[in-house]
Amino acid sequence: MSQQLSVGPSAINQLVIRQLPVDDYQPVWRAMQAFTDGRDAATVDEFWVLQHQPVFTQGQAGKAEHILAAGDIPVVQADRGGQVTYHGPGQLVVYVMIDLKRRGLGVRALVTAIEQAIVNLLTLYGIDAGPRADAPGVYIEPVATGAKIAQLGLRVRRGCSFHGLSLNVDMNMEPFERINPCGFQGLAVTSMALQRPGSDSEIANVGSHLCRELASVLGYTALQWPPVQGSATA
Repeated sequence: MSQQLSVGPSAINQLVIRQLPVDDYQPVWRAMQAFTDGRDAATVDEFWVLQHQPVFTQGQAGKAEHILAAGDIPVVQADRGGQVTYHGPGQLVVYVMIDLKRRGLGVRALVTAIEQAIVNLLTLYGIDAGPRADAPGVYIEPVATGAKIAQLGLRVRRGCSFHGLSLNVDMNMEPFERINPCGFQGLAVTSMALQRPGSDSEIANVGSHLCRELASVLGYTALQWPPVQGSATA
């Protein structure tokens, strides 16, 4: 990852958005940890936007029984919250590296903001969705019985967040059948492409809209735009 940007205390509303290439999960995860451990009070918050090569990731409390048949897809035990989920090409991932103490945010407020940004984004695409009180993420209406379209998993260290969200845009959904998604047996999972066949679900456009929605909900007023092109391991 390129060198962190630092700002004075008057620039806490700055945000850097980095567009990363499709990458394996573990190098990006380690880069997130390094970024978080290396930041200080003047480090600018960042969003990392990317897609992953196929992988199942388990949260810290993840239970092995929720992985039904991993097959040829690797399983990584990560340090985020939540149970097992799947990442793969066609799924938009946004990692949120935020100094929560500086922004006066608690974890619950961050989760709510992320969910609201996803709902706002889906509304732009004509998809009715919302969060559920009993399970983080975003679900197609009616949310109590609707399929899950976006997943959340976060970690906070030294008052700063990392990990983030994944939004199913236009991807192979079969791997979700190999797990109990997010630890829920029989949970239906869907994508933007399945909900709005034929609509413009080009992932770069979706990513741009989602980052703007998320930055707005979180109150950032000075965005690095267009996104910085880079690699988590450069």
